[in-house]
Amino acid sequence: MTQDARAQIEEIVHRETLAWDTKDVELLLSVFHKDMVWPWPPDNSAHDPETWVMPFGRFNAARWRSMWEDLFASHELVHNRRSIVRIEVSDEGDGAFAVVDVDTLWRAENGTESRWLGRACKIYVRIGTAWKMISQVGVLLY
Repeated sequence: MTQDARAQIEEIVHRETLAWDTKDVELLLSVFHKDMVWPWPPDNSAHDPETWVMPFGRFNAARWRSMWEDLFASHELVHNRRSIVRIEVSDEGDGAFAVVDVDTLWRAENGTESRWLGRACKIYVRIGTAWKMISQVGVLLY
């Protein structure tokens, strides 16, 4: 079961990457659990969670869809390089995390660039036979 779970988590990471690459909002939303929360550090060196923010709140498909549609409409994806470092599944097979190195560069219409660079920890729960991301800490450099 653990190998199967690891393969399923790997598929979700690749599906999320494909969603960013193709600017596919619906595909992106498909990876999230209904209780997903997404704390985000103000920059990739902010290791102290006291400084983190919650820009998205709890998952709300309509609100999150709108935010991602706005990003996709106003920014060019210059590159999106992601590499899975590790996948760990709980002994019970109901929780997992993936450590993913991320280098994503967006360019706004006015030329301003926004880069997500660092390591993310994506946390998943198994609901029946499906896995969903329930939390992720934004990217940090270690």
